[in-house]
Amino acid sequence: MRKRIQALEKISRQLEPDSSKRRQVRSKVIEYTEYFLDHIATNKTFNITSDKGAGLLRSPISENPVRIEDALSLIKKYVDFPGLNPASGGHLAYIPGGGIYYSSLGDYIAAITNHFAGVFFAGPGAVRMENMLIRWLSGVLGFPQNAGGNLTSGGSIANLIGIVTARDAMNVTSKRTANSVIYLTRQVHHSVDKAIRIAGLKEAIVQYVPLDKSYRMIPEELEKLIVADKEQKRKPFLVIASAGTTDVGAVDPLLEIGKIAKKQKLWYHVDAAYGGFFVLTKEGKRKLRGIELSDSLVIDPHKGLFLPYGLGVVLVKDRAKLHASHYYLANYMQDAAEATEEPSPAELSPELTKHFRGMRLWLPLKLYGLKPFRACLEEKLLLAKYFYSEIKKLGFETGPEPELSVVTYRFVPKKGDANEFNKRLLEEVLKDGRVFISSTMLNGKFTLRFACLAFRTHLNTVDLLLQILKEKSQQLSRK
Repeated sequence: MRKRIQALEKISRQLEPDSSKRRQVRSKVIEYTEYFLDHIATNKTFNITSDKGAGLLRSPISENPVRIEDALSLIKKYVDFPGLNPASGGHLAYIPGGGIYYSSLGDYIAAITNHFAGVFFAGPGAVRMENMLIRWLSGVLGFPQNAGGNLTSGGSIANLIGIVTARDAMNVTSKRTANSVIYLTRQVHHSVDKAIRIAGLKEAIVQYVPLDKSYRMIPEELEKLIVADKEQKRKPFLVIASAGTTDVGAVDPLLEIGKIAKKQKLWYHVDAAYGGFFVLTKEGKRKLRGIELSDSLVIDPHKGLFLPYGLGVVLVKDRAKLHASHYYLANYMQDAAEATEEPSPAELSPELTKHFRGMRLWLPLKLYGLKPFRACLEEKLLLAKYFYSEIKKLGFETGPEPELSVVTYRFVPKKGDANEFNKRLLEEVLKDGRVFISSTMLNGKFTLRFACLAFRTHLNTVDLLLQILKEKSQQLSRK
């Protein structure tokens, strides 16, 4: 047995390269990523390829290794080139993610040190860092310093945690689900609908509150629905508002909704995954007034703080309620249970094992300071207003004036079907590839979207989009 163990050890030690080998591979990776960044401003944002990266499958995982040069070649050709480059400033679709450089270094440190950030006993420093960030965010958003929270993989899991907490806090058991009522609008993010279903609330009554002309929830209609449901002996328990919808960037009247929720004794959840960090600006703080009234909220640093994909946050005002929904005691965790100086993320979320996500947020905040983040967010608000003004000058029909950094618009041709025209216009912009835009359906109309949140998006990018839209719309109009 000893000889077999020693033979296996010799092979397994290949997993621990020495400093020379590490340096060799790392230098190639750095060289590759530096080239990527040095050319990001001139490379296309969207590339249409015939195989859509399928060539990667011709190099399957096997017993034998490949050189780092060969691996990087596969990544370049079949992963980084086809489709969307989300790190590009030309990403003006959906709600762009970020990719700031120092965040990648935070992830590098977290991956190398491999701290377990699930429980305080195992990783006190890592857990302190994540709880420090939760407290900082609580202060930014008007929550108490002892609020509960968790750094999640994104807004979808964050919404799920918030809705599960609301379900339990409001004592909505399986027997009571069918008579319980949730209030939201047709503009909520699809992750909210998924969270309702996954949380076992599929049979609950969902009331869609009417919207105003700017696609915001009408508070008076919300209260009418709640009162009517109570008269019918139903049990209203949850209202979900949006602070920046994906479709149009609308911000529901958070203050008014919060007052109604408190008066009617409902749990108030705000999905601020997209729009929450605009609170760092003077204009955003005004528009998000009332968010502090929520019982739980969701906010995504991989959106409004321009981090790489993979970091959302849920905050719950009453930490005890968050804990009650997510804690668990296991015999093998008895050592950890005695370390209670800081709350453990594992007892405030569905995850036990989790990536040390705090480092990807903490490091850039420390190295940059808040000032450039605040300036970048204000810049995006102004770029949206600029685009809204300029696209109208080109003869395009626009939706509501932007509340945040999303603008909806469409071209109405003198003849032919407007929906088909805008579909073709979108296709032409994507074929061009220098910028990437997306569409939605609003009241049966195929509508184009300008979503400005990538930190590399600046005035020259917006001017380029306007130029492309002008050229392509004129070309299609002549056909």
